[in-house]
Amino acid sequence: MNEVALLVAATIASGTPLALASLGLLLGEKSGVLNLGAEGMMLVAAVTGFAVALTTGNDWVAFAAGAAAGAVLAVCFGVLAIWLNTNQYATGLALSLFGAGFSAFVGKEYVGKTLGARESFAVPGLSELPFVGDALFKQHPMAYVAIVLAVAIAWFLYRSRAGLVLRAVGESPESAHALGYRVRWIRLAAVTAGGALCGVAGAFLSVVYAPLWVEGLVAGRGWIALALTTFATWRPGRVLLGAYLFGGVTMLQFSLQGMGVQVASQLLAMLPYLATIAVLALISRNPLWIRVNMPASLGRPFHPGS
Repeated sequence: MNEVALLVAATIASGTPLALASLGLLLGEKSGVLNLGAEGMMLVAAVTGFAVALTTGNDWVAFAAGAAAGAVLAVCFGVLAIWLNTNQYATGLALSLFGAGFSAFVGKEYVGKTLGARESFAVPGLSELPFVGDALFKQHPMAYVAIVLAVAIAWFLYRSRAGLVLRAVGESPESAHALGYRVRWIRLAAVTAGGALCGVAGAFLSVVYAPLWVEGLVAGRGWIALALTTFATWRPGRVLLGAYLFGGVTMLQFSLQGMGVQVASQLLAMLPYLATIAVLALISRNPLWIRVNMPASLGRPFHPGS
């Protein structure tokens, strides 16, 4: 039973960066902007967060630095894709390639360094409960922040006027512009907020989850986060559940190895990505379901004068 509790705890920890990044991407996509640069933003934020944590010894300052790094890159993407009307797909891919190269270059001096033993956390009282205490209430506070964010974003999108405007921009930017809303600025704000959340996710990986820096630390999680938004049909609650599902698949490889299952480690390492492909393939079998839930203007540029 204790092993199951530890597996659940590891699943939540593994799913937290996926949840943070996916929620950020969801905000941008709800405004009609598709940013494929999540991997690059997370990598730059990861090396930034690690460097700040190593220098200051304060994890929360490191998270703020990671958020700032992700937001800056998202603003650069937004200026190109929203104001200069560059192709969103190509610009996002370029951002991912830039982030991979830049983080590898900047992070050379941090390779081999670690942050040492991390502070343990526990919710007073609840952490002593049998099973659920070990499984749910000994997580890093950022795991609970991700859950709160999912609830807050759901409320924002479906219960607030600002969220209604954001969704209107994502559905029909021309109509929103005709009503007097500043479509480009709204899109830039959504993309920037999304970049900041991707930055927090990257910093979480290098400061808490690892905690160290190596080239390519994010290991494709940015691409999985992109797939998660589609898997979740752009719903914050489903994003959270999907993140934990993929986190569980990631942890499953280590559990199988620990149980002595005779399977090649390379094959086990492929499990999260095989799961991503399988989910997308299943979803693609019903294109109508995706079209009904997907923001109508996703990936489509907006020209105010047209």
